[in-house]
Amino acid sequence: MKIVILCGGKGTRLREETEYRPKPMVPIGNRPILWHIMKTYAAYGHNDFILCLGYKGEMIKEYFRNYLWNTCDVTLRLGREPAAEFHDGHAEEDWRVTLADTGENSMTAHRVKQIQRFIPAGETFLLTYGDGLATIDINASIAAHQASGKACTISAVHPAGRFGELRIQDDGSILTFSEKPQFEEAHVNGGYMVCSYKLFDYLPDDPMIMLERQPMEKLVQDGQLHAYRHKGFWQPMDTYQESQYLNQLWNDGIAPWKIWP
Repeated sequence: MKIVILCGGKGTRLREETEYRPKPMVPIGNRPILWHIMKTYAAYGHNDFILCLGYKGEMIKEYFRNYLWNTCDVTLRLGREPAAEFHDGHAEEDWRVTLADTGENSMTAHRVKQIQRFIPAGETFLLTYGDGLATIDINASIAAHQASGKACTISAVHPAGRFGELRIQDDGSILTFSEKPQFEEAHVNGGYMVCSYKLFDYLPDDPMIMLERQPMEKLVQDGQLHAYRHKGFWQPMDTYQESQYLNQLWNDGIAPWKIWP
């Protein structure tokens, strides 16, 4: 099953990092967040990736083109017969990565529409964003999607609270104060979607259309959008503070999304 990852946005809310690189290349530890997302899918047995490139996409191409140089120690022999010896293999040798240029200014629906040619007709595929980490059970979400018979299943998650939470009486008295609740009550689309091929019928060939607007609304109207509820860890990387938080989890050895050896 192919995994489509949206990697083309400009990440303006993370300007401290994205001025210099695309958001999926912002590091968590010594690897890009994109690598962590791909490792999550690979841990569930899915390793055929399609990356929808846009803003500074050449940096993602360069990373994978020189993957051994970026991930291994190397010994060079110089002179008339130069050679490179790479040390320490890596666990990504069975990955297949398609790097698709989907336009610098395309919106999400158009990016997905453009990679339709890489998905065999009638085949289900996986779809997510290149800036969020989670402990979602990928194979369980696939099973839920198949049981639903619908065009698209999203992972519905509770976002972490970003603001102080107050419970206030009618007279203005505060009953409780919580600096930052661990989770908000509402569900949001956490990505990690499972899509039937018929999703492409909902995607117009228009670079200004966002997947999360008209296509999703039409899926709801047609009864073709399903939710797989995830109650565990989910964390986007929209801000510099969130990138620092993810790095702290990784550096402290307590990253909940690390399910690979």
